[in-house]
Formats: sequence, C-alpha cells, structure tokens
Amino acid sequence: MSIAVKEFEWPTPRLEEWRYTNLAAIAGTKWRDDERSLSDFDTTATLAGRAAVELLFVNGRLVKQSGDDTPLIRRSAAPSPGGRRMAGDTDIPLPPGEGGAKRRVRGEFESALAILNAMHTAGGARINVPSGTIVEGFIHLLFVGDGDGIWSHPRNVVDVGANAQVTIVETYVGNGRYYTNPVTEIVAGEGAVIDHTIVVCDSLEAYHTGSLTIRQGRSSSVTARNISIGGALVRNDVNVILDGEGASLVLDGLFTPAGSQHIDNHTVIDHARPHCTSVELYKGVLDGSGRGIFDGRIIVRPGAQKTSSRQSNHNLLLSETAIVDSKPTLEIHNDDVKCNHGSTIGQLNEEALFYLRARGIGEAEARNLLVLAFASELVDRIKVEPVREQVGRALFRQMPERLPERRSNKGEITR
Repeated sequence: MSIAVKEFEWPTPRLEEWRYTNLAAIAGTKWRDDERSLSDFDTTATLAGRAAVELLFVNGRLVKQSGDDTPLIRRSAAPSPGGRRMAGDTDIPLPPGEGGAKRRVRGEFESALAILNAMHTAGGARINVPSGTIVEGFIHLLFVGDGDGIWSHPRNVVDVGANAQVTIVETYVGNGRYYTNPVTEIVAGEGAVIDHTIVVCDSLEAYHTGSLTIRQGRSSSVTARNISIGGALVRNDVNVILDGEGASLVLDGLFTPAGSQHIDNHTVIDHARPHCTSVELYKGVLDGSGRGIFDGRIIVRPGAQKTSSRQSNHNLLLSETAIVDSKPTLEIHNDDVKCNHGSTIGQLNEEALFYLRARGIGEAEARNLLVLAFASELVDRIKVEPVREQVGRALFRQMPERLPERRSNKGEITR
C-alpha cells in the first residue's frame, strides 16, 4: 500500500537546523509499507548466540527473537501521541513508584521526523528494566531494510529503573533504496547505568533519519555512541537532558561519509540540574565527495551550578572534494561552571605518513593505518566486543576508498 504524506510538512533547508541537509529526495518518493508476513530472515549481521537477547526486525516489523526468554523486552511499539494505538500494543507497568508516564521523554525534544514516526509506527521494542536489575550481556536490536521503495518507522522505548544496569545495541543494515526513520526514547532512573550504541551501516542507496532522546535521573550514568558508516543520506538527532543532580553523560560519535554520502549529526546536551558532567567527542573521516555535519549544542540552565562539560569535534579530510561543517555551541546561563568546546579540521599528518613509508610501508597501507588510528579512539571504546569487531571490519573494508556495496538480500555489513 502506498502512503501519501502530503499532510506532513517536511523540514527544509530554510530552517536553521536543516540548512545543510535537503530531504527533497525522501519527500519526493512515494513510499510504501512492507506487507509481507515473514517468519524468518537470514542475515549475516546477526549477533544471535553472542547477545543475551536479539530482536530482528525487517522493514520495522519483528521477524525473530533469539536468546533468553526475558520479560524485560516486549515486541510492540509504544503508543503514539494523541492516544492512537498500534496493532499489538501492550500496556507494560513501570517499576512501582517511578512516575509512570511522567518519565516519558517526549515534548521538548519532539522533532518533525519524530512526529512522522509517531504517525506511522508499526514496530519496535519496549525494554523495561526494573529497579536494581543488572542485565548480563547485551540486548541487540537488529533492523534490516529490505527492498526498494519501502519505508519503516520503528519506535523503541527503554525505561531503566533505579540502580539498574543494561547494555543495548541498535544496528541498522540493509539492501536497496529504502527509508528508515527510527525513534528511540531512553529514561534512566536514579543511579541507573546505561551503555547504548547505534550503528548505522545501511545500504549506500538508503536514507536514514534517526532520533534518540535521553532523560537522566539523579546520579545516573549514560554512555551513548553513534557510529554512522552506511547510507546515502543520514541524519542523526541526539537530545539528552540531565534532569537529576549528579548525572553524568559520555556522548561519542563517528561518521565516515565517502563517495556522495551525506551524514548530518545534531546533538543537544541540556544541563538542567546541578553537579552534572558531560563529555562529548565526535570524529569525522571524510573521503571522495562526502559531506559531513556536526552541530552540537550544550545548554547550562540557571540552576545548574557546578556543571562540568566538555565538547570536541575533530575531522579528517582525505580528499580535496570532501566537505565538513562543524558548529559546536555553548549556551551558558550560570557562572559557576566549567565548560569548553573545540573543533578541528585537518588532513593526514605528512610527517607521520613519511615516517611510516620510510620503514617500508606502502603509501596506501600507511594512509589506512593513520586513518584507522584516528578512528580507533572511538571504536576501541565500544563496550560490546562483537560490535566493536563488526565496526572495525566495516571501517577496514572501506580503506583506502569506499568499495561498491555488494548487493544482497541478507542485510550484510559488507562493502
């Protein structure tokens, strides 16, 4: 069934937050839902057997679950704003005394594409970790886009209770010219510890516009990272509010546009309470005619005394036609803070390249070693070993230049 979205107003470059990214190619396509009834799907991107739990979605719809039969995960999407319920919705009680719907993240961070997601959500995961629970291993949400002209709008809701711990990985792969518009909402309770990784390795013909919102409670600790390697056009929106005293955040990002790829990263870290800390590091590696954007904003509210925040964006240009736009921003409304930000754009170090070549290493290999060394600072910080291995292999395959993607219907992370 074809979907008409004339009633939806797509963001345009006339808006400041979209000045570098034009969605005309997405807006001008007549997308359709995948109406197949799949009972299984073969993909080499699976981490079944290595993940504690893996949910496999094809074009936004759950196809397979493997691993522990845990009550922490539900297979349905969250109800959308306005009361509209999706097929298969289940009401899942939150841990007692933790605020229920008041803990939801929607509202101040609801973007246009998040609204589009709410209009068409048909799948996704709901993860509810009760207070004091430590989830061993990691939960893997694997989203495969399969087929031309297909779109999907998965919505994931993660609610982590007080002093609970969990590691979650979202992986996006696929084949064809499809469009994925996911939304993930995370609420971290008091003292919760969350490690969350998103890996975007979509088809080089595909479009991806993702939204991640996080609300942190008192003394919670969140590490969130976004690795963007695939996709013709990728937009990543990350919005975090440190809404409890003593909360801490580590926000990492790596983007590697090459060829004609376009990867746009927008982040907002909102320090709303005192004694919170945040460290943000984004790195870009750009080749060919790739275009990259980093737009990061840190807000310190008037009541957020003793805030400590550090923001950095470093970019490596491997060709004369690659372009990166970097816009780090501090918005401070309090004098009792320690905040700094910085941005660099450069090329490979010629002295380091000469040093390697003088020791018998070929030019291409030396170049690749320096690029991988630049990216490895972030890759090595990925907590989950099999994900770290997958990302490392994907980066290695694109050296010294992005190779044509091998067409497959298995959603492989291959180049």
